[in-house]
Amino acid sequence: MTQLSPLQAMRDLLEEDLRFPIEAYQFIREALQFAQENHDHLKGADPESDEETRHVTGQQLCEACRLYAVDQYGLLAKTVLSTWGVNSTGDFGEIVYNLIRIGQMRKSENDHREDFEDVFDFAGAFEPEFEYNASADDSL
Repeated sequence: MTQLSPLQAMRDLLEEDLRFPIEAYQFIREALQFAQENHDHLKGADPESDEETRHVTGQQLCEACRLYAVDQYGLLAKTVLSTWGVNSTGDFGEIVYNLIRIGQMRKSENDHREDFEDVFDFAGAFEPEFEYNASADDSL
């Protein structure tokens, strides 16, 4: 049996699982790269690990997806993800495990599909965080 090219494997995946468009898969791949580049700033990251042994957990990838979406799309982050059918951290996991299945991503023996469930609530995760400085208000 011949092995499919990565491009053909992705085409087949998109035909068989219609939930997410190619943009959602590309976003996950970019967010993984973002996570690897910013590994030391992710929750639960081991700052002592070297680049070859760094592993991004499902929870860390979800957080990287959140940060990357805000970085790329700003106030429209939640809307953009929603247009791709991504409405929960569980959807990130579905995409990741589809990519694992076709050999486009890898997992460790400690990784589980459930690691992506309910990592954060999409309702407010992409809202801007404003700080109110009362002393600055006094100068008005």
